[in-house]
Amino acid sequence: MTESPTRRMASARVPTRYGEFTLTLYQTLHDGKEHLALVMGDIANQSDVLARVHSECFTGDVFGSQRCDCGEQLNLAMEMIAGEGMGVVVYLRQEGRGIGLLDKLRAYNLQDEGYDTIDANLILGHQADEREYSVAADIIRDLGIQSIRLLTNNPNKLEALEALGIAISARLPLETPVTAENAGYLKTKADRFNHALTRLPGNGHHKADAKHSSAL
Repeated sequence: MTESPTRRMASARVPTRYGEFTLTLYQTLHDGKEHLALVMGDIANQSDVLARVHSECFTGDVFGSQRCDCGEQLNLAMEMIAGEGMGVVVYLRQEGRGIGLLDKLRAYNLQDEGYDTIDANLILGHQADEREYSVAADIIRDLGIQSIRLLTNNPNKLEALEALGIAISARLPLETPVTAENAGYLKTKADRFNHALTRLPGNGHHKADAKHSSAL
């Protein structure tokens, strides 16, 4: 049997304001990076598990930056999982759509000059989005989940996970308030990444895909 490229290292109980979770650290063998699974309840061998695959955003998740919706999405996902008493947040260490924190800060400066998030990444020599989800698929399989209801507005994430063999029974929206600081960022998500966002003025046409929205 082929060894998984992602190895479970340790788990611990983590009480949060949303309730008690188990935090499990995984390590990818090829690069030594550490990724996390924040689990509530007994999800092994369960179907339709509420799941968020969340890429690290140090500025939003830790400092509460208002330039994006990442930190608020993470908190909302934990709150929704706690409301059901069962679910998982898979936390991937791929900062700034995979470009790293240093170039993310450089991209912020370019955005302040008028470039959107995609063009800023391209100017810095990156792709628009360098994230990938094979580690998330490894973690979901290791946790023994049969199928998930994915908390995301991003159709590319859903398609990538399905291509990696993850059964997704539904896509659930994870929209947070639009503010003066994040409106441009969210508009780029909707217009250039085709994210399913309905709260932006004039963007009501960015709807969920029919296949996965039927269970909403």
